[in-house]
Amino acid sequence: MTILIILFAIGLQVFLTVKKLSPFLSLLIVAIVAGLLIGMSPSDLVKSIEKGAGSTLGGLALILCLGAVLGKILEASGAAEKIALTLIQLFGEKYIQWAILLTGFLIGIPLYYNAGFVILVPLVFMLARKTGLPLLYIAIPMAASLSTTHCFLPPHPGPVVLVNAFKANTGVVLLYGIMIAIPAVILAGPFLGKWFKQGKTMVAEKNEMDAINKVELPAALPSFSIALLPVFLITLSVTGQHFLQEGVLKTTLVFLGDSTIALLLAVLSALFVFGFHQKISMVTQMKWVSDGISGIAMILLIITAGGVFKQVLQDSGTGDYIASFSSRWNMPPLLFAWVITALLRVTIGSATVAGITAAGIVSPLLATGTVSPELMVLAVGSGSVFGSHINDSGFWMFKEFFGLTLKQTFMSWTLMETIISLAGLAGVLIINQFL
Repeated sequence: MTILIILFAIGLQVFLTVKKLSPFLSLLIVAIVAGLLIGMSPSDLVKSIEKGAGSTLGGLALILCLGAVLGKILEASGAAEKIALTLIQLFGEKYIQWAILLTGFLIGIPLYYNAGFVILVPLVFMLARKTGLPLLYIAIPMAASLSTTHCFLPPHPGPVVLVNAFKANTGVVLLYGIMIAIPAVILAGPFLGKWFKQGKTMVAEKNEMDAINKVELPAALPSFSIALLPVFLITLSVTGQHFLQEGVLKTTLVFLGDSTIALLLAVLSALFVFGFHQKISMVTQMKWVSDGISGIAMILLIITAGGVFKQVLQDSGTGDYIASFSSRWNMPPLLFAWVITALLRVTIGSATVAGITAAGIVSPLLATGTVSPELMVLAVGSGSVFGSHINDSGFWMFKEFFGLTLKQTFMSWTLMETIISLAGLAGVLIINQFL
């Protein structure tokens, strides 16, 4: 009976998503319906809702808000654009795919997918016109790098939510994520992009360069340094934890490498270098901050509702029941987590919502103590980008920006996302063999 209730809850989530109801509301409705059907009393259900909301936001709110603010400052100040132009000039036309791939990867770490995509699209059109190369030959590596950072690397919402849900170490997730992301993005970027080298060159009708170089861009060194500062501090923290003895240096590195502290330092540095130092008014700087936070508000609410659903499943006693399926089907927990998430992704569409929903379903698998929480984060992250199609906003964004047919979008975007997902799963399973 329990499995039927869980399947009904997932089906209800899919139905409400198809009906375009906000994921924030649909996840709350699904959590309440599932709790009542499983047999929770109304008072216990309310307690679970409050506990789920509190525990989820407590570990995520500052990280997500600071990450959004940092991304907004880099975008508004032109630092992200400077990173892109510098790398493209450095690599030259011969290695243009690798230039746009590295550009997307570096911009994709601090910026959310949509922001990074909008920034890089004019550059893709400009490069296609300048080099005479097919548009998809250049666009695929860009989209692959942004998508890879989106599903594997904190401080993006999906990985951060999963780190919190599985009580994983952010630094270790970041290191494992980079190890997995590099081969995944190479396969889904330049290698896949070569298929489109002989395709028709698509030249934009308007001058997309109008959006570029309208204002004086900041210098390259501070742009790169501040964008990568959180990654650098978190990496130092993980290194210090493993290789340094107890003392002032280790304590300092661990403190500075905490996700919240690292992002706060990056935000303050960005405001000083790109704001105060450039004589930008405090009003404008604070508008960057408020715009960044307002841009993440709905994502925060969706994540909170997902945390409520996870808590209801745990408090209702379904955890052991769900976990038993992995052993009953003789399926490794990491593979089971990927399969569940991939199915949710195909049916729901949103990678973030699929990951959040899957977190509540597969988190009981960690209770055995035989699964790495960090690899579970990346297994779910890999599954969350599988098989993107017409129910995913990213699918339509890629199609419309580059003027593709549905067939072309399936053969480029959908194939790219699937390669990232499968390569990510392979990376997770390989790393797991050495743990």
